[in-house]
Amino acid sequence: MEGPAAWRRLRSLVALALVVALAPGPPAVRAGQAPRPAERGPPVRLFTEEELARYCGEEEDQPIYMAVKGVVFDVTSGKEFYGRGAPYNALTGKDSTRGVAKMSLHPADLTHDTTGLTAEELQSLDDVFTKVYKAKYPIVGYTARRILNEDGSPNLDFKPEDQPHFDLKDEF
Repeated sequence: MEGPAAWRRLRSLVALALVVALAPGPPAVRAGQAPRPAERGPPVRLFTEEELARYCGEEEDQPIYMAVKGVVFDVTSGKEFYGRGAPYNALTGKDSTRGVAKMSLHPADLTHDTTGLTAEELQSLDDVFTKVYKAKYPIVGYTARRILNEDGSPNLDFKPEDQPHFDLKDEF
């Protein structure tokens, strides 16, 4: 930089950059225009029981999915635990919330139903859900039971799980 003229130009450029950076964006709605829809994150994939059952680890070229508390996780990276013939394969391809809560692989416990679980089992469920599944495996969707009411209407209380350390797969 040479001389006062160069400094004035630099100061002018910096001032212009600040004005542009701090200026409010374009108005959301202009006269005569409809409002733009709010920006949304990636779409949520809804799994029926039948669809989720296709991802049980039997097919080599398919991902392995399981649901806990209605949240569908891709557990393919834990294939040695969840793949065909692996110790926890019985949990895959379904919502196994009760089995996770009770630490059980008994067929009667491989269900979404939490009726009758003890306080300790419910606490265990929350701990494993947060510290194992949400921490280790990406969420790929939700079961229909989590998103919809029994009559098929949308569950207005539905809130997607937060998992900022994963990028959602774009397979929706």
